[in-house]
Amino acid sequence: MYDAQTRRILTSPAIRPCESVSSATLLSSLITLSDVISSYKSKPFYSNAVNAKVSLRLVGNLHVFFEEIRRDEPGLSSAMFLSLSELHFVFQKLSFLLEDCTRVDGRVWMLVKSENVSNQFRSIFRSISVALDVLPLDSIDVSIELKELVGLVKNQGFDSKVVFRPEDKRILEHLRSILKQLEHQTTPDPNNLRRVLDYLGISSWSQCNKEIKFLDSEIGSERSTTKKLDLDILSSLMGLMIYSRCTIFTTVDGEKIPISGDSHSWSCNHSIGSLNVEDFRCPISLEIMSDPVTLTTGHTYDRSSIERWFRLGNSTCPKTGEKVNSGNLVSNSCLRSVIKQYHLEKGISVAEYVGSSRNREIIDSTTGGSVAEEAAIKMAVDFLVERLVFGTNEAKHKATFEVRLLSKTSVFNRACLVEASVVPSLLDLLCVKNPKIQENAIAALLNLSKYSKTKKVLVENGGLELILEVVQNGMKMEARQHAAGTLFYLASVDEYRDIIGKIPRSIPVLMDLVLEGTERGKKNALVAIFGLLMYPENHWKALAAGIVPLLVDLLRSSSQCEDLVIDSLAILATLAEKPDGTMAIMSCGALHVILDVVGSTTSRASREYCVALLLAMCTNGGADVVRVLVSNSALMGPLYSLLTEGGSRASKKASSLIKILHEFNEKNTSSGTRRPVHFQERFVDVW
Repeated sequence: MYDAQTRRILTSPAIRPCESVSSATLLSSLITLSDVISSYKSKPFYSNAVNAKVSLRLVGNLHVFFEEIRRDEPGLSSAMFLSLSELHFVFQKLSFLLEDCTRVDGRVWMLVKSENVSNQFRSIFRSISVALDVLPLDSIDVSIELKELVGLVKNQGFDSKVVFRPEDKRILEHLRSILKQLEHQTTPDPNNLRRVLDYLGISSWSQCNKEIKFLDSEIGSERSTTKKLDLDILSSLMGLMIYSRCTIFTTVDGEKIPISGDSHSWSCNHSIGSLNVEDFRCPISLEIMSDPVTLTTGHTYDRSSIERWFRLGNSTCPKTGEKVNSGNLVSNSCLRSVIKQYHLEKGISVAEYVGSSRNREIIDSTTGGSVAEEAAIKMAVDFLVERLVFGTNEAKHKATFEVRLLSKTSVFNRACLVEASVVPSLLDLLCVKNPKIQENAIAALLNLSKYSKTKKVLVENGGLELILEVVQNGMKMEARQHAAGTLFYLASVDEYRDIIGKIPRSIPVLMDLVLEGTERGKKNALVAIFGLLMYPENHWKALAAGIVPLLVDLLRSSSQCEDLVIDSLAILATLAEKPDGTMAIMSCGALHVILDVVGSTTSRASREYCVALLLAMCTNGGADVVRVLVSNSALMGPLYSLLTEGGSRASKKASSLIKILHEFNEKNTSSGTRRPVHFQERFVDVW
């Protein structure tokens, strides 16, 4: 069975009936398929409407025949079974084609592919006629009228002329003309553009946005499987639809539209410590994946590796051995986003990332997918920047919303927006007493701050104080958490960590957000603080602000999610690297809290940070810390576990901590001051 959620448009995963299927089952399935096809009568066709209606008429006539022979035919001859089996196969293909012709999100692409779609209808009509040609009508006990009806369907299938409607052709020419205008850097005629949109029934912002999402999905799927021509056309169409969404539709219809992907780096439920590089490696190549795709078995591989596996003649999942369809590769966009963020955190540029992979495809680029797409995006950006500066409040709200959407999708979009001087305009709008405008403006700045050139523009235009003001006093909690995320990206530059740290309120306002914010707000504030601590001079400022008691209280709270625990431990481990940090942690009574976390957590990341934290405290806190650890019988189990299950760094830290505890125990044993502590026995007891 195919997955309806992952089938590519204009593909047909039809399968022929098994030879052992019963006659009754085959006829019932044919009737069910006929009903499914007939249900498309009530749906609109925006291109190839005539061909679709012919197909519906043919199937409708045959449906009567199927019902009749199911009632009266006790069994099927081999010739009849062959005919009906072929019709079953053809009906599946027709059902998929009609599904594509009535999609609410692929209308513009179906128009571009209308000639190809017409040819598919022609092939289906001929296949129906061929299947009926071998049907032994003379030996079937049905009425003469019904036999004549089947004969009529057969002749119609052979004789039907596939129609490419003049209206379809005219609108397609309009569309091609608009794309040519874009290629020549000419602004499309809005009246002409509206004619195309109206013909396709794209009459609202949300309908236009659905087209964009569909085209984006197709581009992601086409990159490694398709001819460059189709990829260029898809990119051009997406640019045009984005231009239309920004300029033609002046209001966003419907309910509030959730925007994912612009919260900050850990928006896919990942925190500072939960990113393990081993999780990003392709099981085949053992290299970090650049384009992860998931099979129907649930296992993920790099696209280039799994496609090479299939090209070698394999038809199974490499990990499970289960037979799979090589065409059912689903892009894992969330994992790809997390991998990109991992490289950002490690300071690896996109070019280095892509260059290190065997798959040389450019994932992010400062150029668009096609000349027409580049021109369309630049025109849309110019339009939006003008609205940000001179528009009414309503126009500014719409413009900030569009900038927010554009800025979260690609490096090219961000580059266009920054070059068009959108950053100063967005900073000005942070002060507007309109919560929606403020939220959209700061979310857009957050997305833009992922682009390297944005950071300098933000700082040089006085953005730091404005962003901190939003963190502290934003009109909506969402705005405050987006502002904290923006500070995280700015803190990825060493020079800006210093500058932000020198602003007296920077760490305190982030701490306030940790206290008052939603779970997402707390996370953003914590990672921003963590980023600032990468600059050593900020350590004492965080300690002076009281960061340690705040984090220890977070750890004590059993209601906190695991990600917040990991983030808190990561910050404490960083602070503990210096003696004053260790002293502050000790003075809060945090040691027993940390030991409780080690013994209770199921998260490997939490354990790894706990071990790093305990090792630093042993180094800087001396015998007092070691004595407490040696007396804790539950500690050795997690330590030995990390030796075998943790990453290389975690294993080394666990080994170092075990060595310190052994040496302390041996020293005290040799001096006769205490009974020997048998670590291996304790380890066994834990299990």
